[in-house]
Order: sequence, then C-alpha cells, then structure tokens
Amino acid sequence: MGEQVTGPPLGAPALLFDLDGTLIDSVYQHVLAWQEALTAVGIELSVWKLHRRIGMSGGLFVTALLRETGGVLSPGQIRELNLAHAEAYGRRRDTVRPLPGARELLAALTERGVKWAIATSGLALAARPALDMLGLPADTPLVTRDQVRHAKPDPDLFLAAAERIGVDIGSAIVVGDSIWDLLAARRARALGVGLLAGGYGRDELERAGAYRVYADPADLLAHLDEVGVRGVTDWATDPAGED
Repeated sequence: MGEQVTGPPLGAPALLFDLDGTLIDSVYQHVLAWQEALTAVGIELSVWKLHRRIGMSGGLFVTALLRETGGVLSPGQIRELNLAHAEAYGRRRDTVRPLPGARELLAALTERGVKWAIATSGLALAARPALDMLGLPADTPLVTRDQVRHAKPDPDLFLAAAERIGVDIGSAIVVGDSIWDLLAARRARALGVGLLAGGYGRDELERAGAYRVYADPADLLAHLDEVGVRGVTDWATDPAGED
C-alpha cells in the first residue's frame, strides 16, 4: 500500500440549529399565537395556512399572508403585529417542551468538541427563555431576529451564527425543520439537515435542500456519524488508509 497522504486535520463540522420545531416543540404554539395576533387586527386565516409560513421572517410572514387576504399594513403596524405575536406566544410558553433528545444532542456535541450555535427567526423576547428550558447557560451562542438585517429565508442568521462561534459557513451544517431553514442554508452555502418535528414532510425538506432528514433531535443524535460527527476518540483511531 502506498504512503498515506494527509492534510491538516479539519475536525468536526459545526452545527447551526434552528430553534422552534428543531430543538423545542413550539411550532403549533407559534401558529396559535399568530392566529390570535392577526385576528386582533381583523385578519382571519386558517391555521394550516399559518403553519406553512412558520419559520420565515416575521415581516415576510405577514406580507405573504396579507397577499392572500388582500389586506395592507404599514411597516409600523407589522412591527406591532410581531410584538403582539411574541406576547401571545409568551402566554403559551408553559406548554412548550424540549423535543426528544434535544438536550442530549447538544450535550453530546459539546462533549465531542463540536462547535454549535442556535439561530432563530424569533425575537430575543421569545427565544431566550428556551435556553433555560434546554438547560443551557445564558452565554449559549444564540442569534435572534433582533440581531440581523434579514431573517429566513435570507442567510443572515446562519452567517451570523457561524461568525459567532468562529467557523467558516462552508464547513457548517444547518439543522432545521422548515423549508425556510433549508433555503437559508443553501443561500449561505452550508449543508442542510432536515427534521420532521416541525410538521413539514420528508419530500418537502429534501426538495428544499436537505441532504439528510431525521425525525427529531434524538434521531439525529443516533445518526451523528451520517453527518460527519465522530465520537470523542474517533479522530485519533481511524485505521490508516480507510475512507
């Protein structure tokens, strides 16, 4: 066998997580919160139509729904609607739970020295309490809608999250539950992994760019090898010459 040629070790890929529907089971609470906020300003929409837009930037979310209803709101009214949604979601927060395996997945990544961050289209007002729910410290890398110019499906959130943890976006993997997460990942030039926990189907996630799809964080944890995350000692114990 010829001499093995190796380059500098690249280490594990970094993972950039969406929050709602990816780490916490909160998609339907957001749907009902949006329904409450929209109804208050006279916009009536079916729950299923709201669900199809969850994960987008709040501004794009409202714009898309107004296109369906023919309504018009000023930028100031859209901002107020976003705050009304955040407040309505806050009243439902006690029904939100971590998704199966979410805490264990993040703990396993930390143990293996894998860098990770959370990037959400939600406002910090709604997102920060999720850190306690997941058992995470206050200094956990978290990028929210308040901190970037545009939210999903623009790539800004994931680009900012990669910068926050000091990794090249090209070596990062975005994990999300919606087509908007995966579209943002593609625009950021990151690989995308889809989770079914937010209500989108496997085919939809794959068409949007997911190269792997798992049921929930627990399923992803069981298959970390498939996304290039090795065990604690694997980096030093790969047999020479194996792929």
